[in-house]
Amino acid sequence: MELRHLQYFKAVARHLHFRNAAASLFISQPPLSRQIKELEEELGVQLFLRNNKRVVLTEAGKYFATTVDSIFAQLEEGKNIARQIHQAADSGELKIGYISSVYQPHLAEVLKNLRDVFPYIKTSLYERPTIKQIEALEQGKLDVGILRAPVQSDKLTVQTLFFDPFIVVVPNARMQFDSLNDLANFIKGKPFIFFNKEYAPHYYDKLVEICRRLGFKPDITHEVNNVHSIVQLVEAGLGVSILPLSLKQQYANLQLSFIDLTEIPVSTEVVLAYKQSNLNAALKWFIENYKNK
Repeated sequence: MELRHLQYFKAVARHLHFRNAAASLFISQPPLSRQIKELEEELGVQLFLRNNKRVVLTEAGKYFATTVDSIFAQLEEGKNIARQIHQAADSGELKIGYISSVYQPHLAEVLKNLRDVFPYIKTSLYERPTIKQIEALEQGKLDVGILRAPVQSDKLTVQTLFFDPFIVVVPNARMQFDSLNDLANFIKGKPFIFFNKEYAPHYYDKLVEICRRLGFKPDITHEVNNVHSIVQLVEAGLGVSILPLSLKQQYANLQLSFIDLTEIPVSTEVVLAYKQSNLNAALKWFIENYKNK
C-alpha cells in the first residue's frame, strides 16, 4: 500500500464519483479505478458499491475513510511540527506564560542564558493566571507556561518544578509569635488581601484551608489579580495576606514581616506545562534549564 492509494481513495470517498475524483487528481479515470481495485485487493474488502448511476461507501469503506482522514491529519501535523522545529533552530519566537507569584529573577537568568545559545530567538513574556495559561497553551498561543497545579488538561505535558509552602505576610510588625494560636489571634480580626476567587480558584481555596486550620474564616476585604498589588497593599497597612514562601526573597526590600507556617503542611505545586507536539530546540533548552535551576 502506497500513499497514492490513500490519496486516490480519499478523493473517491469525497466525491463519490470516479470521473469527478479523477479530475480532482488530474488523472484519467481508468488508472484511478485500477488503483482503487488494487487497494481493495490488498485489504481484502470492498470499499465502494458502484454501478452506472452512483457510488457509495460500504460499511468497511466508511470505517477506512475515518482511518485515512486520521492518517492525513497526522501527516499534516507532522509536516507543520517539522517546519516549526527547523525554523526555531536558529530563529523564531518563544512565548512564555508565567504567574505573578513566581520568583522573577530566576526566569530572567534563564532567558539571559537562552540568548547566548539561541541569539536570534525572540522571547515574549505574558503574565497570566493558571486558568488563562492552560487555555492559551492548548490553543498554541503560548509555548510553555510556569503555573501552579492542578493543570486539568489532557493536551498538555506537566513537569513539577517545586512545592511551595505558605507564609503569613503582615506590615512590618517586629513581633514574635510563640505559637500558632498567637499568630491566629493576631491576624484573624484583620482584613485579608488576596487573589480574586475567579482569577485563581485553587489558590483561593488554599488560603481558606490554611485559615480554617488556624481556626477562623478570613475576612477577604481586598481582591486583586497580581501578587505585586497584594504586597503593596499589605505594606500600606490595608490588611494581611498569606502568600507562597518563594516570594519572600523577591519582596525582602519592602516594609513587611514574613511569618512561617511550618506547622501547617499546606503547599502549592509549581509546574511547567507545554504541548509535547510543540517541542523545538529552543523550547527543549528552556524547559531543561529552567527545571534544573
